Amino acid sequence: MKLPLTIHQARLGAAEFKVIRPARPPERAVLSEGRWYLDAEVDQGAAQLIAGLWALAATSPRSLVHVPLRRDDPATGRPGLDLVLLHHSLQFAPSRWKELRAKLGAGRARTADLPGPTAFDPAVDHYPQERHHKENRDRFHTRVHTETLFLTGSATLFADTAWVFADVAHNGSGHVYAHPARRHYCVELDQGNGYFGSGSGLHVVYRDEWPDY
Repeated sequence: MKLPLTIHQARLGAAEFKVIRPARPPERAVLSEGRWYLDAEVDQGAAQLIAGLWALAATSPRSLVHVPLRRDDPATGRPGLDLVLLHHSLQFAPSRWKELRAKLGAGRARTADLPGPTAFDPAVDHYPQERHHKENRDRFHTRVHTETLFLTGSATLFADTAWVFADVAHNGSGHVYAHPARRHYCVELDQGNGYFGSGSGLHVVYRDEWPDY
């Protein structure tokens, strides 16, 4: 999977940060705060792109992966959010994001060559029982600040969940075609299945009908 990117670097005080963005942000995707979940709605192309960026985040512990998504949800009118994927080890405070973002500039073009995350395999247990053990501290933590969702995790956690958007990209359109009366296709990650330690879970929905932006 070839992923066109822009790479940005900026300093905040003595620290230098690297920010990775898609060269072209997904056009048909929204992220917003719902009552129970952080709701992401995507078409096939957006799901494929975010799946690639998610996999890239797993191998980029020293970078922030920024996915510009901010637009109001056309179905609910809820305000939209951008998405930033980052590692616990980076110890980046979301309160500094607005200042960092203002310093990023145009960036430089780069193409990442990724193997691509695999879609959901029913033979693989993506919700293993050990994730529910109290000893398991490897969970996502979320914070919303300056109209941006910060999703903080580890390399293992990002790698183990890279299938989520890939599954929606692979199976969403086929489900809608085969079940026109039951068009809803989604994947969920939350505290109940052991992937989130704080904040709302993530509800990723395939959507094939979009307004013209």
